[in-house]
Amino acid sequence: MATEMTMRERMLAGELYIADDPELARDADRAHGLTHRLNSMDPTDGAGRRALLGELLGSFGEGSEIRPPFYCDYGYQTFVGARSFANFGLVCLDVATVTIGDDVQIGPNVQLLTPTHPLEPGPRRDKWEAALPIRIGDNVWLGGGVIVCPGVTIAQNTVVGAGSVVTRDLPAGVVAMGSPARVVREL
Repeated sequence: MATEMTMRERMLAGELYIADDPELARDADRAHGLTHRLNSMDPTDGAGRRALLGELLGSFGEGSEIRPPFYCDYGYQTFVGARSFANFGLVCLDVATVTIGDDVQIGPNVQLLTPTHPLEPGPRRDKWEAALPIRIGDNVWLGGGVIVCPGVTIAQNTVVGAGSVVTRDLPAGVVAMGSPARVVREL
């Protein structure tokens, strides 16, 4: 006899789930508590910030930095490679995995958004949602205010211009900009 999946298991499997499930609410409360501590820390306490990010995130690479304020849904779904930098105001809605490669530069007020919602009014009203993973390749630069939508992969060595909305995958070694972001030249 097959056992029914928990909402957390459904979320982690990329299936529809209900976000206000008690187990997921506890996970979100944990992340909100840790991000509150992070965002309230003495700005000169780099070691403390690094330790807190190591506790919050799925992984946090050597030599990486995320400047507060930083916001996420769960934390454990976000994986940051080595020597990556995120400026002030990163919002990482990590319902699905968010993978940030090595040597990535993220400008201020960038949003990495994995959640999706049903288009049909009934399931949406009933609070069902899902998510698609985001992958940011090595040596990518996301300019200030970039929004990356669910399911997007940005391949290595790509630059995304400030204020762009990335709705589709971007290939390696290009400059993309606009809303929706389009490749404007190769590097």
